[in-house]
Amino acid sequence: MDLSFDRIVPHIPFILEGIWVTLQFVSVSLIIGLLLGIILAIFKIGRFGILRFLANAYTSIFRGTPLILQLSIIYFGVPQFGIDISAYVAGVLAFGLNSAAYVSEIIRAGIQAVDKGQQEAADALGVPYRQTMLHIILPQAFRNILPALFNEFINLTKESAIVSVIGVMDLMRRAQIVNAQLYTYFETFLLIGLVYYILVMGLTLIGRFIERRLQRSD
Repeated sequence: MDLSFDRIVPHIPFILEGIWVTLQFVSVSLIIGLLLGIILAIFKIGRFGILRFLANAYTSIFRGTPLILQLSIIYFGVPQFGIDISAYVAGVLAFGLNSAAYVSEIIRAGIQAVDKGQQEAADALGVPYRQTMLHIILPQAFRNILPALFNEFINLTKESAIVSVIGVMDLMRRAQIVNAQLYTYFETFLLIGLVYYILVMGLTLIGRFIERRLQRSD
């Protein structure tokens, strides 16, 4: 087997530019997933049956179908209705909507893990439900679920390579472009595999650091 890493050296800066695209893409997707996930989680534990049903149905659909199918429906299917959508926006929407289903379950579990006495005390003092949730319950829940949310961020980073199939210029897409020119598939994929590994390990260390800080402050 003839390997030639020298051939891809001039293309490394082009490939590495995809790191920022990947991180930006993942960050925006996670923000969308987090905001929508909070709403879904509140619906799931709320008093209105129809909202609980809709939130649970949403979670079931997005967790029960492949992410690449959801991405394809948004990017290839939505334009059939006369709506133009770029590859980047389609990717962000697909990942954000998909992430919301998982984040909502994380947040729901975090909310339900908070001592019920806090809610009862707030009710006894006449604090409105909305204020209780925003200022008392959610802050404590987020403290407990922050490591799990960081894991979701890591998973999104790894899964983000899927957006290369619709042309988003992330790490994987840039590697494919280089491969089309040089036919150095093994060397190029090995390089971006190393980049993904470094990104994931870096995020993992940051997550562990935050988790230790939270444990110390308990």
